[in-house]
Amino acid sequence: MTSSKPVPPRPVPPPQGGVQRPASAYTRFIPREELSDFAAWTPDAFGGPARPAPWSAATQAAEPEVPPFEEPPVETGPSAEEWEARIHDARQQGWSDGYRDGLEALEAAKRQFAQQVSAQVAQVVAAFQDELGLLETRLAETLVETAVTLARQVVRSELKQRPDCIVQVAREATAAVVLSARHLRLRVNPDDAELVAQGAGDDLKAREVQLVPDAEIARGGCRVESDLGQVDASIATRWAHAAAVFDVPLAWDEAETTPHEAGSV
Repeated sequence: MTSSKPVPPRPVPPPQGGVQRPASAYTRFIPREELSDFAAWTPDAFGGPARPAPWSAATQAAEPEVPPFEEPPVETGPSAEEWEARIHDARQQGWSDGYRDGLEALEAAKRQFAQQVSAQVAQVVAAFQDELGLLETRLAETLVETAVTLARQVVRSELKQRPDCIVQVAREATAAVVLSARHLRLRVNPDDAELVAQGAGDDLKAREVQLVPDAEIARGGCRVESDLGQVDASIATRWAHAAAVFDVPLAWDEAETTPHEAGSV
């Protein structure tokens, strides 16, 4: 490639005797001096494929020797014995895994069953304890009622066999009245009036107590009246206080019942 410094275009005079016409860029001849850069053109200047060099013995010697083509070896699968061995091993492994999984499932089922049975047994025991507690409460209540019923029968029998017990009751009722009380009256059953007059006559005179027979007072009891109040020592009132201690609402005036009937209530 040859290059030169840029040379400004030189004006070229038109031919003589001719009509001056504008020059065309495609028809005008460009002198060498007006070219700034140029290069010689060759057929392979546009990057086309290079033409192979002519073959020669030297070229053949320079080329590497290509090994002959060999077919790849064909991979052969396992033999029948190997397949049988693999199948046997797989079966053994599957049997071992299944046996292990079965044992684990069995143990899990046992634990679950034991938990269910334990929960059911716990519920049964709790219900049994509740029922047993209720039964004990009922037995205790029945026992107390039976004892109170028997005690009432004993007191009634004692009053019949020992009517003179009214004397002690009258003394205690009179002593319960304060000494400053006046106008004391002792009301007793007419059948007990003679017993009280004989057994506690001196005590009544000392307190100036007036003995008043009253048919409304049951035998074995009495009532003391004064200007400051009264003392109810009737047998029904005293029995109500005694039964209240055991929380048994068994009145004195109720019909007599045998211990068996009282226990079955």
